[in-house]
Amino acid sequence: MQRSGADDVATRYSVGMPQDKVAFAKRVVEAFNRRDVDTFFAELGTPDFEWWPALTRAYEGGGFRCYRGRDGVEGFYADTDETWEEFQSVAEEFRDLSDCVVVMSRLKGRGRGSGARVDAPIWNILDFRDGRVWRTRAYFDRADALRSAGVSE
Repeated sequence: MQRSGADDVATRYSVGMPQDKVAFAKRVVEAFNRRDVDTFFAELGTPDFEWWPALTRAYEGGGFRCYRGRDGVEGFYADTDETWEEFQSVAEEFRDLSDCVVVMSRLKGRGRGSGARVDAPIWNILDFRDGRVWRTRAYFDRADALRSAGVSE
C-alpha cells in the first residue's frame, strides 16, 4: 500500500499530532462504543468535529449527511438509538498514514424492533488536526475508503 501523491509525508505531518496516533485512534473507537461524548470532546475531538457516517449514505441512497460538533455527535447517537438496539464498531486493523489513521472494523449491531443482526466490514478514516481528530469519514467499500485516504495498493 502506497500513499499517492509526490508530496513528502514529513512535511504534511502536523506539529500538534499525537506521537502514537494508533493508540489515540483506539481511544476514539472506545469512546464511540461507550457513547462517551464528554471524553471525546474533552480529550480527542476538535470542537468543530465532523462525522460522515457510512450508514447515512446507505439509508439516503448515496446521499451524504454530516454530523458536526457536539450537538451533531449527540444527534448521531440519538438517530442510531432509534434504529439499533445494539450498535458498536469492533476495530480489527489500524493504519497510520501520517495525517490520518484508517481503521478497518466490523460494524456489529442488532436492529431495534426486528432483532436482525448485522455484522459488516466498515472502514473509518480519522483525520487529525492540532493533535485531535477533526473529521471521521466512514465507508462500507474498502476501495472508496482507501481512495479517500489517498492510498493506492
